[in-house]
Amino acid sequence: MKKSKDEIRGAVKKHYGEAVKHRSGCGCGPSDIKVDGVIAERIAQAHGYTNDDLGSLPEGVASFGCGNPLTFAQVKEGDVVLDLGSGPGLDLILAARKVGDRGKVIGLDMTPEMVETCRTNLQKANATNAEVRQGEMESMPVADSEVDWIISNCVINLSPEKEKVFAEAYRVLKPGGQMMISDIVTVNLPEDVRNDMRAWVGCIAGAVEEDEFIELAKNAGFEEVRIVARQSYSTSALQDFASSDCGCGCYPDDHCEGQAVAGDWAGKVASVRLYARKPR
Repeated sequence: MKKSKDEIRGAVKKHYGEAVKHRSGCGCGPSDIKVDGVIAERIAQAHGYTNDDLGSLPEGVASFGCGNPLTFAQVKEGDVVLDLGSGPGLDLILAARKVGDRGKVIGLDMTPEMVETCRTNLQKANATNAEVRQGEMESMPVADSEVDWIISNCVINLSPEKEKVFAEAYRVLKPGGQMMISDIVTVNLPEDVRNDMRAWVGCIAGAVEEDEFIELAKNAGFEEVRIVARQSYSTSALQDFASSDCGCGCYPDDHCEGQAVAGDWAGKVASVRLYARKPR
C-alpha cells in the first residue's frame, strides 16, 4: 500500500531520532567513522573523506550519508553554506572550516534529536561560525537569497515532496549560488520496494531515477545541472541498506528480512553527486 507523505515523514523522523540516540548505522551510510581516536579509513575513503578531514573531529561524530558533497564543491572562505539534513554535523563542521571566520554555515534538520546532537558536536568542534535550525527541507527556515552554497548528503531521497525541496533550494540561494548534492538514485526499482517503509528510511525507496533527479533541479530553474560523480552499490552494500533499521528499535518485528531481497537490487542503486547553479 502506498504510504502518505505524513506517514513517510513520521517514519523518517522516528528512525533517525532513534539512530542518533543509539549511535547505530541506521542511515544511508556507516555509523561512527571515528571511534576511540581511530578513523575507519576504508569507510571514510569510500565516502570521499580524507584523514585530514576527519583527524580533528570530536569523538563519535557519525555519518549517515552516501558521499562527501564538499569533495566536489568549491566552497571558499567567506561563503555562507546551508547543509540540508545536517544530522550529527559532520559535513557542517567540515564546511565551517572551509568558510572561516568571515563565513557562516547553517545546518537544517527536522529531527529534534539530530539537532540537539549537532549543536553539541558544533560546540565540541569549536565551530563558532555554525548554527543548526530545526525545520523541513520543503519549507526551509532560511531567508530568500541568504546562502552561497547548498550541500546535502543523502537526504533529499527521504523527502516525499522533492519538487518543493528543489524550489526552496532555488529560493534561498543567492543569484549565482551553487548546489552540490550527494544522494541515491535508482534504475527501474521494483514497485514493492518503493512501498516498503524500511526501504524508505534506508534511503532506497524514496530515491528517484537519475534522469528524474536531474529534471527536478532543471524544473526548479537551476542551470548547468550535471552529475559529477557516480558510484554503483554492490550486493553487500545493499544488504547493509536493507538491514539499516537493525538495532535502532524502530522496527523490532522485521528481523531484517530485507537482506534476503537486497540481491535483487544489484545494479539498480547508485550514489551520485549532482551540481547545479542558480542563474545570475
